[in-house]
Amino acid sequence: MSASKRKTKKPASNGDGANGPKKFGTFGGVFTPDVLTILGVIMYLRLGWVVGNAGLWGAVAIILLAKTVTVFTGLSMASITTNIRIGAGGAFSIISKSLGLEAGGSIGIPFYIAQTLSAALYIIGFTTAWLAVFPNHSALAVSGVAWAGLLAITYISAHFAIKIQYVIMSVIIMSIASFLLTDAAPVGEIQAIGEFTDAGFWEVFAVFFPAVTGIMAGANLSGDLKNPRRSIPLGTMTAIAVTAVVYFVIAYVAARVATPEELIANEMIMVDRAIWGPAVLAGIMGATLSSALGSMLGAPRILQALAEQRTVPLHSFFAKQAKGAEPRNAIIFTGAVIFVALIPGNLDYLASLITMFFLITYAMLNMVVFIQQSMNIISFRPAFKVPRLVPLIGSLQCLFIMFLVNWTFSLVAIVTIVVLYFWLERRGLEASWGDIRGGLFLALAERASKLAARFPRHQISWKPDLLLPVDEPRVWSGPLLFIRSISYPSGSIFAFTVSKEAHQATERQLEDLLQPIRNQKIMVSSTVIDDADFFHGAKMVIQTLKGAAFRPNILFLTLSNEENKGDNTVHELVLEASQHGLGAMVLLQHPRKAFGMQKTINLWLRDKSPNWHLAVLVTLHLHRNWGGEINLVTAAAQKSEEAAMRVFLEQMSDQARLPSQTRLRVVRGSFEEALPEAPRADINIFGLGEKFTIEFLRNSAKLSRASCLFVRDSGAEDAMV
Repeated sequence: MSASKRKTKKPASNGDGANGPKKFGTFGGVFTPDVLTILGVIMYLRLGWVVGNAGLWGAVAIILLAKTVTVFTGLSMASITTNIRIGAGGAFSIISKSLGLEAGGSIGIPFYIAQTLSAALYIIGFTTAWLAVFPNHSALAVSGVAWAGLLAITYISAHFAIKIQYVIMSVIIMSIASFLLTDAAPVGEIQAIGEFTDAGFWEVFAVFFPAVTGIMAGANLSGDLKNPRRSIPLGTMTAIAVTAVVYFVIAYVAARVATPEELIANEMIMVDRAIWGPAVLAGIMGATLSSALGSMLGAPRILQALAEQRTVPLHSFFAKQAKGAEPRNAIIFTGAVIFVALIPGNLDYLASLITMFFLITYAMLNMVVFIQQSMNIISFRPAFKVPRLVPLIGSLQCLFIMFLVNWTFSLVAIVTIVVLYFWLERRGLEASWGDIRGGLFLALAERASKLAARFPRHQISWKPDLLLPVDEPRVWSGPLLFIRSISYPSGSIFAFTVSKEAHQATERQLEDLLQPIRNQKIMVSSTVIDDADFFHGAKMVIQTLKGAAFRPNILFLTLSNEENKGDNTVHELVLEASQHGLGAMVLLQHPRKAFGMQKTINLWLRDKSPNWHLAVLVTLHLHRNWGGEINLVTAAAQKSEEAAMRVFLEQMSDQARLPSQTRLRVVRGSFEEALPEAPRADINIFGLGEKFTIEFLRNSAKLSRASCLFVRDSGAEDAMV
């Protein structure tokens, strides 16, 4: 290839070359679709009705209130679009890249449905205007012809559709000018505040509000824009401002040339008062068609964006693109849905639901910006900055208006989105980009830890947070299922191992070991400590975590059945845990029986012993996960002590609120004599005194003929609360 040719050829990646998809600028890609979607059938057929009910200043108040929602949302959208690279799908892309695919999909799917049904609604509006001129025509036939024409335009290409929109824009401008240049005589004094004859203030507001929606029409084409970061903010805010001026002027002229009674009774008042009525009729038809065309351009692109991230069924089919990056499959499917929606010919009930989905989308966009501003993360540095109150007010406004418009549909819309979120979460979606969820929860955790630091830990909020030393992750035969039964559902596990070399391999081994517990929805953290001596490394972990905001409260150790294997380490770590305010558990698992059927628990208590709170709490956790039964057991050295020991067990069972089916058992003899006579159990739980020997622990396990757990309180537990 010659040098001259290389200079003249534009790269396809720009979207401007011969081989690449054509891209839109600010005017054609954002401003025009936004304006034509906003200036719809409500302006022509209902704005006069609004003025008739509310009066001029009442109408101005309603227009201002409705516009503030889109102004706040538009500002928020302008801010975030100058911070991240917006992909196809507009709102779906923004929310997904901030709160994850689950949140983006749960909003994007209803938003796609709303866009699709909006197209049907606009086509029906066009049909209504057409029948006013040709009342003998079939409504379904008119709707069908309009639908086929619009579908053909969107199928050919988005660029062809944009060119058509320029024509429609001209027609709308001409129709508005025809009304504003009216030669009708003024009616006299303009009514400032109306009497709200047909409906109250909020009912009138609800009817008018759909007239300000449509600001996402340009953002929906974000994947087809040359420079979305510049075009979306500039085009959207300009469209909002221009349409606001149009509404104010039309409201003033309507109040000047018609009485309130005429404005309320005659929905075609703009046609009757225009200097040339046919121009307004053409405008009504053009506005409805343009709004429908805007929705039919945006909806398939939302569906394609959803499909590319596998958030919808048949995603491979809908994600395909034809020549020029046209989502032909998505266009055909969207067209079919629109046609089905046209058959009943009445979407009055669906209209409220559509508005709900638009408002929820706006609310989420505002909330995304507010969250990122509140997190104070360096990655959020938009070129266009707005005060934090802007997205907060915008989000609250949307939610407030939703319930004012229709609280039933609001609840339906919210429930739909929540169900979609959990459905998408179960699918395990993975995006090629990151999102702020991890940072969001970390920020919340940091703030929570600051608040928690003001209030000392209390026994009433106790939960098992285990510190788990693992000597050799590759061959460790620790009782993971038993650990899970202790910590599930509210506890956590911090596991560590000590290694001097091959950290990456050791980390993988530790991760693989703990994965089954993670799969049980338990919070698990792990790390590898660089140290040559296991006890020294473990000691450093205990001392370091003492100052952590969310620190473990129990050191969980396993004791080998082989004598002298790690005995000194276990003994020293229990003492170290006590010195640093940790409870301790030492498990000696029976080599053959393990934990049996995981049903029966023997809880051994000794009268006047202060070391039993943690043992009771652990027993209750095991019982919650195992079911089965609890045997509350103690030993009476003399027969004369049996009655007193039973009273002691009854009092303990009552004060600790043990399950009603708990069995009380007093075994005669010394502790060593009582162990073989105790009821058979899958686990025996004992208190661990201040002074103990490893030999005593092993001997107790042999005598009980079952797995044994030895427990020492930290002093921060209370089984009575």
